[in-house]
Amino acid sequence: MVETMQHWLDKQADLSPNRIAIEQPNRESVTFSQLRDKAKSFARKLASQGVKSGNHIAIYATNSIEMITAIHSLSYIGAIAVLLNTRLSNTEVAFQLKDANVSLVLSSENLLEKASLIENSGTSVKSFEQINKLAELDTELKREICLEDLCTIIYTSGTTGLPKGVQHSYGNHWWSAISSALNLGLSDNDRWLVALPLFHVGGLSILMKSIIYGMPVYLLEKFDVDQVHHGIVERNVTIVSVVSIMLVRLIEKLGVQTYPKTLRCMLLGGGPASKSLLEQAKSHGIPVFQTYGMTETSSQIATLSPKDALTRLGSAGKALFPAQLKIVNNAQVSPVNEIGEIFVKGLMVTSGYLNNDKADKMAFQNGWLATGDLGYLDDEGFLYVMDRRKDLIISGGENIYPAEVESVLDSIQGVAEAGVIGSEDDRWGQIPIAFIVKNKKSLDEKEIVDYCLQHLAKFKVPKRVYFVDALPRNASNKLVRHKLINLLPTE
Repeated sequence: MVETMQHWLDKQADLSPNRIAIEQPNRESVTFSQLRDKAKSFARKLASQGVKSGNHIAIYATNSIEMITAIHSLSYIGAIAVLLNTRLSNTEVAFQLKDANVSLVLSSENLLEKASLIENSGTSVKSFEQINKLAELDTELKREICLEDLCTIIYTSGTTGLPKGVQHSYGNHWWSAISSALNLGLSDNDRWLVALPLFHVGGLSILMKSIIYGMPVYLLEKFDVDQVHHGIVERNVTIVSVVSIMLVRLIEKLGVQTYPKTLRCMLLGGGPASKSLLEQAKSHGIPVFQTYGMTETSSQIATLSPKDALTRLGSAGKALFPAQLKIVNNAQVSPVNEIGEIFVKGLMVTSGYLNNDKADKMAFQNGWLATGDLGYLDDEGFLYVMDRRKDLIISGGENIYPAEVESVLDSIQGVAEAGVIGSEDDRWGQIPIAFIVKNKKSLDEKEIVDYCLQHLAKFKVPKRVYFVDALPRNASNKLVRHKLINLLPTE
């Protein structure tokens, strides 16, 4: 039986027409009824350009109400939104446009020139402003959503090989939102701050939650520590999604102050956080909930619950209600506390990659998705994420997890940021090397190595330390380890 429901935005506009849907600094707020009207109008204008159900339409934009309107408008037509990372090169974007068979690129005005330079014959590029100037086509829009239908496509970062298009159905987004609510709870006062890019699943998933919950979002174009701080302290934001480096900067900004009690959740994703950072957050009374997820799981699939947030530092919690996870080593389920690959299963997990049967066969095993991440379950079933499998360093037969070494480095006074990778070595196979951004001029390599020798096994201690001005990060501010190699000094 095909599962359908009334279009989410129509439903929410009927239930809460005058409730705020989107707030932005220095811009007029938009209600759910206004957002519905904007999305429907934009959909009819797209229809006048020949956009039809099943078309793949790319969105190349930074966070804005216009971008949100465009995403929702495509759902009224039945077209699929292909969300493009604006930080990619033209060559990378052109590959995704061709791979996804995109017929139209919708761009924000400030990126129109860059979008127009993308070499992909047959793909038209229009700004949101250009579309808005068009006349509407009198056409029937979708009144229902089918949960099996494809909603969005987001490409993975492609750190090895070509990126893969992750397909999200409406059902994936629905169950992701419901799962999160069952874990974090819901309040009439909730207001979720969005500083993560909407072209990443972490940002996009909050938009879906907003429509399904009837919850306002406080939208920022990008992460700005002053604006996020203001949103929490002055605008009654209750939930904020961050990655580690964002949390570091917020703690620095907070100083000796504390956040108001209206802030009930700082949702921390994007990879394992250092114990030092989590302890700092705890000492400042910040309610950090670690979470684990990926593009393929439509955002979070495991999250600490409120009751465990302060007692399980370092854990990503347990699988959300409709989800399952297990740890696998050598094709066998790993015993308690043994590190292996994390496998996940659930209604929020993608059904597969776009036009990529080979990747599907490698990733999916009897309904389970092999994540490529390493972790373990403790004796009470709490997940601890160690690292990406591809980032694992094997030195003299010993496994070294970069996140563990980075956690120790981050706890050194004078270290602002740290990144660790493996370097080829004739004797050991690989050795760990570290890249450090320091905020104490006198900090030197000897001080770092001496500290590590006190807190790590000798084989885990970085054999070389490089001081750099900044670490490579993606649009979500997550460390991109494979790009650290580019920071090595030339001989």
